[in-house]
Amino acid sequence: MTPFSLPGQTAFYRGKVRDVYSVGSGLLVMVASDRISAFDVILPRPIPFKGQVLNQIAAFMLAATADICPNWLLDVPAPHVSVGRRCTPFKIEMVVRGNLTGHAWRTYSAGKRTLCGATMPEAMKENDYFPQPIITPSTKASEGHDEDISPEEIIATGLATAAEWEVLSDYALKLFARGKEIAAKQGLILVDTKYEFGTLNGEIVLMDEIHTPDSSRYFYADGFEERQAAGERQKQLSKEFVREWLIANDFMGKEGQTVPSMSDEWVDTISKRYIELYEKVIGEKFVPEVLDERATMERILSSLEKWGVGNG
Repeated sequence: MTPFSLPGQTAFYRGKVRDVYSVGSGLLVMVASDRISAFDVILPRPIPFKGQVLNQIAAFMLAATADICPNWLLDVPAPHVSVGRRCTPFKIEMVVRGNLTGHAWRTYSAGKRTLCGATMPEAMKENDYFPQPIITPSTKASEGHDEDISPEEIIATGLATAAEWEVLSDYALKLFARGKEIAAKQGLILVDTKYEFGTLNGEIVLMDEIHTPDSSRYFYADGFEERQAAGERQKQLSKEFVREWLIANDFMGKEGQTVPSMSDEWVDTISKRYIELYEKVIGEKFVPEVLDERATMERILSSLEKWGVGNG
C-alpha cells in the first residue's frame, strides 16, 4: 500500500506490520496491513484480511477493558484502521504469564527459578499454571530483540518511577484477569500476553493492540488437564503455526537463511487460520470487507474531521 498523505500529518513510520501516522498535535492513525512477520522478518507475501482480523480483535478487547484503565483508541473508521491519541510510551513491554510456557519454560528448563525478578516455583512441568500470574517485563528495543529486565532495574534506570511501576503492574494484572475471563467464555485459556503503556496529560494509558493472536498465546481449555497429565503438547491458538512452518523449511531468521517461498495455497491457508482465530477469540462471525485505498482514505479523513483535523 502506498503511504497516505494526511492533513496535518507530522510523521510517518512503517513497522513490520503496521503503518503509523502522526497527525496534528496529538492523534495517531494506525493502519494494520496484511503483512506478516516472524523471527523479526517480514514474509514475502501479504495475508488477505490479516490486518482486519488483528485490528478488529484489538478494538473489541480495548472496548472490553476500558473500565479497567483508559486506552488510546478513539475510532475505528475502517476495518483495518484505528485512530487514537498519541501517547508518550514507556519503553517497556509488560509481559504477563499465567502458565510456564515459551521463554519462561526455556528459562526454567535451563535450571533457573527467577525470570525478570519473578520467582517460579519448583517441580513445575511445561505449561503448568503458575500459582499466580507473573509479570516478566522486557525493554522495548528500537532495534534488535527486546531484553528481559526486572522491576528493580526498570526503576533504577528511570524507565518508570516506583509509583508508575505500581500502576503499570496493577493495570497489567487486572487486564490479564479480564482477558482470561473473556477467553474462558470462548473455551480458551489466555496463557501469556504483552501490554504496552504510555502517558497522556500525566495519566497512564494503555496503548497498541491487546489480546490478539499476534500478541498473545491461547490454549484450548477442552482437554487441557488431560494433555498435561499425559505430558502431551497443548493445542494452541496463535500464529505459532506460521513459525513452525518456517522452522520446518529451515528458516529461523538467522544470517544466511532464506525465507521459503509461499504458495497461493499456503497464503490462503494462513488467511483462513487468521479468520478462524478471530471467530474463536471474539465469538462472532468474521465479515470480510475489502476497501481500496481511496475508500480507506475517505473514511480516515471523515474520522479525523470528527477530532478536529480537516483539509482546511
